[in-house]
Amino acid sequence: MRPPTGAAGARPGAGLAAHLVLDRGAFTLDVRLTVAPGEVLALLGPNGAGKTTSLRALAGLAPLTGGYLRLDGTTLEEPAARRRTPPERRPVGVIFQDYLLFPHLTALDNVAFGPRCHGASRARARAVAADLLARMGLADHAGVKPRRLSGGQAQRVALARALAIEPRLLLLDEPLAALDALARLDVRAELRRRLAAFEAVAVLVTHDPLDAMVLADRLVVIEHGRVVQEGTPAEIARRPRTDYVARLVGLNLYQGVADGATVRVGSALAFTTTEQVSGAAFVAFAPSAVTLSVRRPESSARNAWRARITGLESHGDRIRVALAGAADGLPLAADLTTVAVAELGLQTGAEVWAQVKAAQTHAYPA
Repeated sequence: MRPPTGAAGARPGAGLAAHLVLDRGAFTLDVRLTVAPGEVLALLGPNGAGKTTSLRALAGLAPLTGGYLRLDGTTLEEPAARRRTPPERRPVGVIFQDYLLFPHLTALDNVAFGPRCHGASRARARAVAADLLARMGLADHAGVKPRRLSGGQAQRVALARALAIEPRLLLLDEPLAALDALARLDVRAELRRRLAAFEAVAVLVTHDPLDAMVLADRLVVIEHGRVVQEGTPAEIARRPRTDYVARLVGLNLYQGVADGATVRVGSALAFTTTEQVSGAAFVAFAPSAVTLSVRRPESSARNAWRARITGLESHGDRIRVALAGAADGLPLAADLTTVAVAELGLQTGAEVWAQVKAAQTHAYPA
């Protein structure tokens, strides 16, 4: 999208600095977030990881039990100091998954609702709303009610409504989840343009890795209420650090002990790589790098081991073959063409040889 703007031109303390602690007995959230003005941060993680809880905490809808929440240097919440700004008084705009537009109000009045709640006159609120709708390309739909809007139009009205209060923090909860696949492409591109022009902090929650990669400058991955990895989309994609992240970016991932160009995983499997690593290490490779054969391979691949097929399913224009190591049960995914699967006669339960060339693996410190 664009480089974060926190370092250049931002005043000291600008942006979001938060330590979100919520203790709910069986589940505890403990997440630290720092986001610069002009930066879009995506929260990713499996179901129940704490993404939505984090978003609700940022909005003030889920009170913190510890930590703090500061926006542009102002403390909005700090339980230890008994400070808490009510949600309605926070400079925060929220776009919900289903947009939650008021069905009885026109697009114009939906957008004007926020300024009116913040004390603006009816004329001033409607003027702000009309300007935002015009900038969203919806001037001709100002008098239209939500039921007559397309999914993309409703999303832009929801964005305009969130921006109408001039928020310093914009929260987006699965902003594209309610759209069908075709509309999603266009709206994702439109939302990217709108977020690129947003000068304050934006935080979005999504299950879709493509949404995160396209819309966000930086990703934070949450599992079991904790941050397990953060970085740019390219960094996350190249160096996953948990099984969830590996699946998210479509890679096989193993953790072991490295000695030079060899990474030993357990007692039965060792990978030869092109990188020199020492100590605890990860080794990752794409399913498309895996080849399967019914006999022991005679190719130049340095990494070959027996595996058993546990499932086959369509994966785009290829077949995703799920396997488990014959000696250790370690999971493996391989992407093959339909022709290759048919020629090899692959089926669930069959034992095969899996192989990966050293040049197609990537090893890095754990």
